[in-house]
Amino acid sequence: MITSVLVANRGEIACRIFRTCRELGIRTVAVHSDPDANALHTRVADTAVRLPGAAPADTYLRADLIVKAAVAAGADAVHPGYGFLSENADFARAVLDAGLVWIGPPPAAIEAMASKTRAKQLMGIAPLADVTPADLPVLVKAAAGGGGRGMRVVRRIEDLDPALSSARAEAASAFGDGEVFVEPYVEDGRHVEVQILADTHGTVWALGTRDCSLQRRHQKVIEEAPAPGLSDELNRQLHDLAVRAARAVDYVGAGTVEFLVADGRAHFLEMNTRLQVEHPVTEAVFGLDLVAEQIRIAEGAALDDEPPRARGHAVEARLYAEDPARDWTPQTGTLHRLSLTPSVRLDTGYESGDPIPVHYDPMLAKVVAHAPTRAEAVRKLAGALERATLHGPTTNRDLLVNSLRHKEFTTGRMDTGFYDRHLAELVGGTGDPYAPLAAALADAVGRSRFGGFRNLHSTPQTKRYEMAGEEHEVRYRHTRHGLEADGVRVLHTDASGVVLEVEGVQRKFEVTRYGDQLYVGGVSLTALPRFADPTAQHTPGSLLAPMPGTVVRVADGLTEGSAVEAGQPLLWLEAMKMEHKITAPAAGRLSELHAVPGRQVTVGELLAVVQPT
Repeated sequence: MITSVLVANRGEIACRIFRTCRELGIRTVAVHSDPDANALHTRVADTAVRLPGAAPADTYLRADLIVKAAVAAGADAVHPGYGFLSENADFARAVLDAGLVWIGPPPAAIEAMASKTRAKQLMGIAPLADVTPADLPVLVKAAAGGGGRGMRVVRRIEDLDPALSSARAEAASAFGDGEVFVEPYVEDGRHVEVQILADTHGTVWALGTRDCSLQRRHQKVIEEAPAPGLSDELNRQLHDLAVRAARAVDYVGAGTVEFLVADGRAHFLEMNTRLQVEHPVTEAVFGLDLVAEQIRIAEGAALDDEPPRARGHAVEARLYAEDPARDWTPQTGTLHRLSLTPSVRLDTGYESGDPIPVHYDPMLAKVVAHAPTRAEAVRKLAGALERATLHGPTTNRDLLVNSLRHKEFTTGRMDTGFYDRHLAELVGGTGDPYAPLAAALADAVGRSRFGGFRNLHSTPQTKRYEMAGEEHEVRYRHTRHGLEADGVRVLHTDASGVVLEVEGVQRKFEVTRYGDQLYVGGVSLTALPRFADPTAQHTPGSLLAPMPGTVVRVADGLTEGSAVEAGQPLLWLEAMKMEHKITAPAAGRLSELHAVPGRQVTVGELLAVVQPT
């Protein structure tokens, strides 16, 4: 029997595995980098072991340090979670060689399927060797890992070599393996996958389908089970192919076989030899704890001949600290408050007050709703997200709510091109127009009232706020009856809440302040100074870092004085496990270049200046 488990991971998945371990009476061991010394997964574990350093390559990708930590902490088993070393056969062998139990598939199965090139060969599919214009569009894809990293869509043949170089660099940084391959890119297909679970006694379960078509940067955003709208025949085909893939490598444990479905046909993509981020929707529908099943299988237990029956529908949304309106730019800062209704499942690696580090994936949480029907589950999840208290950096919360309510999604007609078509309409919200007034009135409570002539209105007070990227100025007055504003009745004001009556309808606003940042209901506002700061101006053509990160590359031959074209890639930043391209805003001359590979930069730091011609 397993008595102590080390999770070779961090954040949400480590916390989720620890939860099951506690329920089973198993002691838990965390590993952590220096930025994660006080992270939630470190705090909730029974024991924590430091991995010196910050970058994943120095910490969570160091198999030798993790095995050493497991031995030192007295763990007798290792669970890899997902990402990092979860699909690394050498790591699995190192765990087994140390006399520990590996809660995952055999190293040989990982080796056969973790490389997408070898997996395709096993399924009788060959990657493209010599790409010609007739093959376009194509997808450049990392052979190892997942999560959308190391993937590039190529539509012009001249973009192929730069895409290969960029994908190799990103894959090497994320997975320690720079191998990439090229395959045909299927436009506007649906991403459908099958959850499998296999024991050491020859039983393989196919636990239904999941649809993961809503993606950004080839990384899933909303997932659901079962996949809607598939014919019985296509469902059987998907299940049969998934079981075939598992049996082909003598698979053991939890895994996922992924397909692209187009024109009623299933195209094999890959097999992920690990637990998936979206596994909770399968758990909800089948009434299973997949982590508990992984542990039982690792202890040698046998599965029943048939899996349990599926019941109802489940939908999961990934809540990211990112700005979808600004090319999905990751955000950092303090997560001041995060709370949702208990009617939905919340899997997270953060608590209120935790910092969001720059070194790792920007996912804050997964929110899962389960209901008897798809329509009910979608409505439940959208409502829970809309009402969530979420104070901190910009997130994709509004995008998720709008996506779940979009007709193309509610009718089950979405595909992987959903955000390419609809992003602008999904992020175009401007916030509640009365939120700035509510913020100003809450701030004014307790301030000294204007004295003098009681029968005259006081001079109007003005305040300025930034909301949804726009500046708003509001006016109000102190009178003998309290605070007043044109066009509304002020029914109640205190420092934490305001009630307004607008055209006979009461509007209630909860107001919370963190320095100059305010949250009025679900709307974020920034209090602006009365006068602009002249030192905040930048030279026209200045390129500022959109997020904290590391300069990983500068375009070949680029120096101060170089002529550049509008849209030309100048440099690349890596932040939160993603690579971000900084391009020239206009044609001109590069007058300043401050970016150097390896340099750490902060938000707003000057990277370069392009003087337009």
